[in-house]
This record gives sequence, structure tokens and C-alpha cells, in this order.
Amino acid sequence: MAEIKDPENTILIELKDGTVTIELMPDVAPAHCERIKELARAGAYDNVAFHRVIDGFMAQTGDVQNANMEAGYNPGRAGTGGSDLPDLKAEFSRIPHDRGTLGAARSANPDSANSQFFISFSDNHFLNGQYTVYGRVIDGMEHVDAITRGEPPANPDRMISMKVAADV
Repeated sequence: MAEIKDPENTILIELKDGTVTIELMPDVAPAHCERIKELARAGAYDNVAFHRVIDGFMAQTGDVQNANMEAGYNPGRAGTGGSDLPDLKAEFSRIPHDRGTLGAARSANPDSANSQFFISFSDNHFLNGQYTVYGRVIDGMEHVDAITRGEPPANPDRMISMKVAADV
């Protein structure tokens, strides 16, 4: 297991195969880091499906309105929503979209990120400077690699839970 240097800025995502540990980058994207922690602490990400998983590219999740397994997963709408909180302004940086980075999913509007995010399966440098990077996987990438593929997957994997390490 990875050493957690800053528990307040570390996210633990429980998947079917194990825990994914993500180190957030509050110095790079403070608003995005605060948002994921706020939603995690509210339990908003628990049971949310990975609704868009493209082999060799990324796994996307976080549609807390339409992809919650308990509230009735709707594959036709999954990926179209966010949370009831306002959208975030882009926090672009020079951090590259390398394998294992956490990026903010958004619409064509750069300032439309909300609750959705993606984890890159590979180096996706064509996204650099266009999507906010606000964390990176420091342990458990093999569990991300095992997420069921599809757009949307017929039987999607989900986040069993997401917690801030300081709260565990």
C-alpha cells in the first residue's frame, strides 16, 4: 500500500477488486479538489457506475444524478449529469495527462466540470491544457485497469465507496 503523505488530500475509492488511492493536487486545482472531497464526504459517489470506459484511453464516472446504482442506473442518461452544486471554472495547468491521472470531465464548455471525472489508462497528452488534472493514482492502478469496458458497459462496474483518507 502506498504511503499517504496528506490524508486530507487523499481519496480512497473502493472498487470490486480493491482500493484505489488517489493523491489530490490542491496546489494545482484547489476548487476541483474541494469539490471531490465535499461530494465524497456526502456519500454522493457511493454506488456510482463507470458509465464510459474506453480501452487504452480512460474510465469515466461521477455522474451522481444518473449513474447511481441505488437510485436506478439509467444507461441512456448516465454521463449527462453532475451534482446539484454549481459547475466549476477550469483550472488548467502544465500537469500532463499521464497514465493514472485524475481529470475533470466536462462538456464542450471548459467551465462545465462538476462531479464527473476520469482516470487515464495511458498517457493521453492530447488532453493536456484542455481538461483539469487534479490528482493521480498512487496505489491500486491494477484495479482501475480491471474496470469493465463499454460506452456504456452492459453491466458497469461501480465505485462501492469513496472516502477522504483523513476520515477513515
